Amino acid sequence: MAGVSRLQYTTETRLIRVMCSGRVDMAFILRAFSNGMDGVFIGGCRLNECNYITHGNYDALSMVHLCRKIMEHIGLNPERLRVEFMSSGEGILFTEVINDFGKKVKELGPLGKGEGVDENELKSKLEAVTKLIPYIKLVERERLRVPVKSEEAYNKFFTSDEVNRLFNELIVDKLAISQIMLLLREKPLSTGEISEILGLNQSEVSRHMNSSSRQGLVRYDETRKCFALA
Repeated sequence: MAGVSRLQYTTETRLIRVMCSGRVDMAFILRAFSNGMDGVFIGGCRLNECNYITHGNYDALSMVHLCRKIMEHIGLNPERLRVEFMSSGEGILFTEVINDFGKKVKELGPLGKGEGVDENELKSKLEAVTKLIPYIKLVERERLRVPVKSEEAYNKFFTSDEVNRLFNELIVDKLAISQIMLLLREKPLSTGEISEILGLNQSEVSRHMNSSSRQGLVRYDETRKCFALA
């Protein structure tokens, strides 16, 4: 059993079937939210009962933990994304879980509106995360691997202080730069304007601009006193 169920506020459900929950890419989740889905449900085989030697359901669990941290960072309620593991013969359990999730999503309200996030702001944030997916996958593979395959170990690992530190150090800064690049794609902006739009302090923005300038991504326009894409 594997798949992704995307729930709208109306609790209408659409199901995407895939061979293994481990093949559910973060891009699928972000695309669903970008297309206005209010919740995403992933169903996989029971942990340690995988039909393949890859144990892809653990990859799905890791991806969901990381995606939920990202959602929380950009202002989305992480409860809009849920993963459950069960056998294909547990139809009653599946129905109960889906109904419970549908009820939860309805309580949360429409995507973004329920969190008080502006529609255009949310769209920009989701696009910024999407552009970082290859980098996020690299970080997950090299720095966020759980040594023991058990649900308890994964839950403990992704809520640890060390992972929170790595998340802030390796992903949050990159996400801020990705958002800044999208803003500058529209028009040149000053440090103060970027700070106000993204809710960052000006010292953070200056640090990101200096780093991006050294990499040749942006340039400073002395005449207009603002930054623009290089």
